[in-house]
Amino acid sequence: MRPLTESYWPAQDDIPLIETTSGDALRAAAASRPDHVALIEGHPDPARRRRWTYAELLRDAEATARALLARFQPGEHVAVWGGNSPEWIIVQYGLALAGLVLVTVNPAYRAAELGYVLKQSRARGVFHDREYRGLDMAAAVREALGGEQLELDTVVVLDDLATFTREHDRGAALPAVDPRQPCMIQYTSGTTGRPKGALLNHYSITNNSRIMALVKGLDQDTVNLAVAPLFHTAGCVANVLGMAQIGATVVLPAAFEPELMLDLIEQERITYGFGVPTMLIALLAAQARRPRDVSSLKSMFSGATIVPMEVVRQVEEVFGVSLIIGYGQTETSPAITHTRPHDAPIDKSETIGQPIPQVEVKIIDPVTGVTLPVDQPGELCTRGFLVMMGYYDMPEATAATVDADGWLHTGDLCSMDARGFCRVTGRLKDMIIRGGENIYPREVEEVLYTHPAVAEVAVVGLPDAYWGEVVGAVVTFKAGQSASGEALREYVAARIARLKVPSQWFALDAIPATASGKLQKFRLVEMFRAGALDAARI
Repeated sequence: MRPLTESYWPAQDDIPLIETTSGDALRAAAASRPDHVALIEGHPDPARRRRWTYAELLRDAEATARALLARFQPGEHVAVWGGNSPEWIIVQYGLALAGLVLVTVNPAYRAAELGYVLKQSRARGVFHDREYRGLDMAAAVREALGGEQLELDTVVVLDDLATFTREHDRGAALPAVDPRQPCMIQYTSGTTGRPKGALLNHYSITNNSRIMALVKGLDQDTVNLAVAPLFHTAGCVANVLGMAQIGATVVLPAAFEPELMLDLIEQERITYGFGVPTMLIALLAAQARRPRDVSSLKSMFSGATIVPMEVVRQVEEVFGVSLIIGYGQTETSPAITHTRPHDAPIDKSETIGQPIPQVEVKIIDPVTGVTLPVDQPGELCTRGFLVMMGYYDMPEATAATVDADGWLHTGDLCSMDARGFCRVTGRLKDMIIRGGENIYPREVEEVLYTHPAVAEVAVVGLPDAYWGEVVGAVVTFKAGQSASGEALREYVAARIARLKVPSQWFALDAIPATASGKLQKFRLVEMFRAGALDAARI
């Protein structure tokens, strides 16, 4: 392309779009590579790692689909609430083959958060782990059922999936599934402070994941260490569907643990892996402590936040890989931009790359909507196959995000240079990104406002060298009352996911505000940077 003069990138058609479904992707892989290993459970003990060929994975997924159809009608919604496991993936494919809609639920959610998602999504069933990081998930489901008027009538523990399938598989024929049919509802925090369910169809997620894999230079010989949570699009879309469409192998650990990751790289001859910057830093430290043979690695991928240039340099040097950087959102299935393996280190560390094929991107003035000249920051908007169908049962929120011309407004402030490389400069939405996880302050604030001692609260993202940002809370107390930071932390931790719980606590007599009473959160961040909040720690 000629050098750009305005911040607009037209869709490129160098990789075609295909009319396919998630189930079709698995069937095609099983037809072309039936005996190739599709999935390896990343258990710490090599002797206990279960393995599935593509033929075996399709067999189990189709049996699960038939069992599901004994309990649900095509088009109904079924939630999966658990950590990474082969059963999670089998249910994902089973739902797709049965024409059902997968509702992904963060396993760190507490009962109230789970109840909200199950109710808002109108889920008819839920598959869940027995426990997650000490949380009794069966008890949480019962609590959610007691606290919400739910349409739920089927609850299955993922460990019991084989029993569920055996008892309900009646050999029924599987339905034809339209690629434009809804496939999943992925919950993401939004401007209301409550999670919103991005409704994605088969067409958007299969094409996005396939294009991502090809842009990264992955192929059928790829062995992917899939550490991204499956409830994220990075997990169940990029890793699961992306690898199926190139006939590659997925190695699935239950969770990120740097020593185990390095052991898996060495033992399973991993060629490709993923990690947000905090994970990459932890891997570098673990490799320095006890080096493993990582010579099989060819490339690694990072995203969700800016990767420092020094981290890019160290990762490429220590692991002998090409580090690829990506940017996207749940609402865009998820990828919008990627660096390419051959891009310069400075582009990998300072940019989020160029738009992926078949995607339009423009940078606009957020007030006037006018497309800006190159190198001027504004709101990044995107259009094309990747855009969600909408937020489930939230037409007003959908209209506020996707305009009448089909442009999705990301809420991120970016600039685009003459080559089409984009740089993130800030966020319009008041979002905290902690180690790649999006946290919306209002959710935390609403919990704190229920504390009997708290009068006013502002939750902000505070700069942190390791996490990028950490959650900080500044409170004022009601007259004659107070609470320690530890007491407030425990109060919040009992009510929402731990990743959202503030790690830094401050108490002021008054929180800076405008004349109209709007809290000035940017002032709090400035005070923190200047050390002016140190005396206010609690």
